[in-house]
Amino acid sequence: MSKNILVAPLNWGLGHTTRCIPIIKALEENGFAPILASDGSALALLKKEFPHLTALELPSYQIEYAKKGENFKWKLIKNSPKTINAILEEKKMVKKWVKEYDLCGIISDNRLGVRNKKVPSVFITHQLTVLSGKTTWISSKLHQFFIAKFNECWVPDTKDFPNLSGKLGHLSETNLNIKYIGILSRLQKKELPIQYQLMVILSGPEPQRTLLEEKLIEELKQYNEKVVFIKGRVEAEQKMEQKGNITFYNFMQTEQLEKTFNESEIVLCRSGYTTVMDLAKLEKKAFFIPTPGQFEQEYLAKKYKREGLIPTARQDKFKMDDLNEVIVYKGLPKFTSDANWKNLFLLFESE
Repeated sequence: MSKNILVAPLNWGLGHTTRCIPIIKALEENGFAPILASDGSALALLKKEFPHLTALELPSYQIEYAKKGENFKWKLIKNSPKTINAILEEKKMVKKWVKEYDLCGIISDNRLGVRNKKVPSVFITHQLTVLSGKTTWISSKLHQFFIAKFNECWVPDTKDFPNLSGKLGHLSETNLNIKYIGILSRLQKKELPIQYQLMVILSGPEPQRTLLEEKLIEELKQYNEKVVFIKGRVEAEQKMEQKGNITFYNFMQTEQLEKTFNESEIVLCRSGYTTVMDLAKLEKKAFFIPTPGQFEQEYLAKKYKREGLIPTARQDKFKMDDLNEVIVYKGLPKFTSDANWKNLFLLFESE
């Protein structure tokens, strides 16, 4: 029997991709052969992390951010015809790959067209509720409609309180086949001597990633402690540049990133959910600047601030002095629940 499993994260920032890394490793450890699929920087990162695995290209959803946060939703709506075309196209490609690669399972992280009726298909998301302002009810029902077409929905969080995703990943009632798989992170906590007072790590689609990079470089001119600044630009080769007290990298792969996280006192970053899971696993204190107009990141940042865990500021209001707040916040709770991969992967051995 074939043991080939297609793993396909959405190329929207790098969070969907990086949280699939522990799943890909678990598949290999349990005797499966992962086949990777995505596009753009997500596919580039997968190829760097797993050069020995087959990697296939899917069409881009062409997700773009607006320069102004309040236009974010309308930019997505404007782009929706391109996104729908990509979903229809990827569905056709997956149908072909099921035969060509003799797939026995599919794991899609937020790619709505990566599924097939002939093969057990899993959808990974922490957003059962999709926040979109006044249209939240519609966007959530639409997302749940697509999720229902998959055999199972894996939510990277704990089922009960305390949890990380709040109302995003927990519904009061649902007919969806949901499995809570615990906190997903490719990183491990290690006791290492502190090398950097501040670690800046950027991610997310343009132009907001660049806008934050430019703002923080300007703000850091007033900061005298040692800083490591990871831009989140996956390119052919890693570049490192030293400018005064700041060490810049365009990107880091897992091993180096894990070491750098553990060597850093405070982390300044977006409030993307994968970053949140990494911080919880590493027990690191942080400061969040949510992507303007992205309701999910804004909700998470407000939730953690309200719970006294992590401070936050709007991108246009952030000043370096705001980092002084970190000391009075508790940091994210420690989670020990790990996924039971053997049980989860039984789905792919049902035939």
